[in-house]
Amino acid sequence: MQRLKIVSGLCVLVLVGTAPVALADEERRKIGSSFKKQGGFENGNAQASAAGSRTVNYSGSGAGGDKGGGGNLSVPGGDWSPPPCWYAPKYSPRELKEKIDDSPFSVTGRDPDNGGQKQDTDLAIRDKYESRDYDNYNLDKEGEGRFWAAVPNPDEEDAARAQSCTELPFWVENGEVPDVENAISPQILSRLAYARIRVPDTRVEMNPAGRQTVNLPTWVWLDEGRYRRLSVRASVDLGGGREIWARTTVEPEALRLDPGTDSARLHPGSGECNVEDDGSIGTEYVKGSGEKAPPCGVTYLRATRGAGSYSLRSTLTWTASWEGSGGAGAEDLPNGEFGGRQDVTVQEIQAIN
Repeated sequence: MQRLKIVSGLCVLVLVGTAPVALADEERRKIGSSFKKQGGFENGNAQASAAGSRTVNYSGSGAGGDKGGGGNLSVPGGDWSPPPCWYAPKYSPRELKEKIDDSPFSVTGRDPDNGGQKQDTDLAIRDKYESRDYDNYNLDKEGEGRFWAAVPNPDEEDAARAQSCTELPFWVENGEVPDVENAISPQILSRLAYARIRVPDTRVEMNPAGRQTVNLPTWVWLDEGRYRRLSVRASVDLGGGREIWARTTVEPEALRLDPGTDSARLHPGSGECNVEDDGSIGTEYVKGSGEKAPPCGVTYLRATRGAGSYSLRSTLTWTASWEGSGGAGAEDLPNGEFGGRQDVTVQEIQAIN
């Protein structure tokens, strides 16, 4: 189970069932500036999470990884990425009060690091939850809902994007989803599940299994039992017996070969070996087929020299689909790729006329 992290910041407070309540411009500026400097409600490190906080739960055949290696899929072109942050149920009323009492914004026993501005910010935050927008942190509603808060994606390398969800914590009744941009949803969970899927190393079987021979076709195929459909389910408990979820599934579609040298001929010529009707990619070598052109493979035209070798790269494309709570699942996910390299030594057999 992966624990969510939180970075909170500045924005308009949105309450379920009410109109947005805006902070004064100067107050918003001060709060946003201090939250960015101090790391929200997490004592400056934006890493810890409150006890009892609801988290994203992951399960499924693609969540545990592959003992032989492997990793997460990459998306060609770089125009797709998991969400950098989102909002999710985070604090009970009591937990939020404890966080504010212990946060860098406490006005008791802490010296402000930016003069009166920080002290004004501390007072504004405390006033917001004690009396202005809530009645004593909603302590009288303990168990009826939670404060939703910003959660930065722990895998997002761009700190600015990870902290781009800047709403201060806001109250949501159990079982409800707020009408707030980037609130956790099946769509967001499908992308998080996709990023969580771990596929096995792409390593092809070859015949001949050892040293290859110039002008003799090398048959290439994938172990069908190893490269199969994988899925990850991601879910969040909304309270009140309601859950929001998405299940993302990937399965092999095609294998692309790169022989590692221009002195080679690919089979087929495109180097793309598609999935057959039985789910296999490539055809396992059968005795007596040595000189036939394989449906998936490579023929090396020049021998390697000395202790050298060619680096055969095989890249497996995986198609992705998903389904989620409430009948969600219309948005497409991009195909992903995972590749691997294998050293190939090629010999030249001398014939005597």
